[in-house]
Amino acid sequence: MTEKTKRLVMSTMGVLIAGFSVGILKRAELGVDPFQAFMSGLDFAVPLKFGTLYVLLSLILLTFSFIADKHYIGPGTFVTLLFQGYVIDFSRKFFYGLFPVLSLPGRVLFLMIGICILCLASSLYITANLGVSTYDAISLIIAYTWKKGKFKYNRIITDLVCVCLGSALYLASGGKLSGLAAMVGAGTIITAFFMGPLIDFLNIHVSRPVLASGMAKGKNYERG
Repeated sequence: MTEKTKRLVMSTMGVLIAGFSVGILKRAELGVDPFQAFMSGLDFAVPLKFGTLYVLLSLILLTFSFIADKHYIGPGTFVTLLFQGYVIDFSRKFFYGLFPVLSLPGRVLFLMIGICILCLASSLYITANLGVSTYDAISLIIAYTWKKGKFKYNRIITDLVCVCLGSALYLASGGKLSGLAAMVGAGTIITAFFMGPLIDFLNIHVSRPVLASGMAKGKNYERG
């Protein structure tokens, strides 16, 4: 397998697996990752299909990336923009259909599996250097283009902002506190504080070794 092919496979698989993992987190009903918490709040407030809403928001964030540092835009960015929202919607329905009832231990297991898969998937497509999601680009641009702090800390900050905005949108649109727990819960807190550091760890110990010699060539979307 050539380096270019390896990067393409890592990027595409990372994006699609990330969408699949969010479906697992949604089924756990113990809180989704921060960006999806924001998307869930927006989805509750705006009368559009989730996949369509995801594409529209991604286009707005894509404009920011294009202006701030367009080298973060690549094939992986457009795979995320066009398909991830629909993969999330499909996987959510799939897991609810496959597991209509889950005990608390089962939900905790789903939560742990979902977080691990999401972090690994994010690490794969970031390291592939073929473009990152429009949301991931925000933390990368702040850290490596604007030279403001480390990626893992910037990710924590942007994640917390997403959680607050998503919760506010949900409640302002008539959502109940009981429903908020499934959107913003233990999984959200874990990913908000640890997803950035976990991705950083997996970049070094898993994704870069997988890419191996290819890391020395081509553009680097995670300069640092």
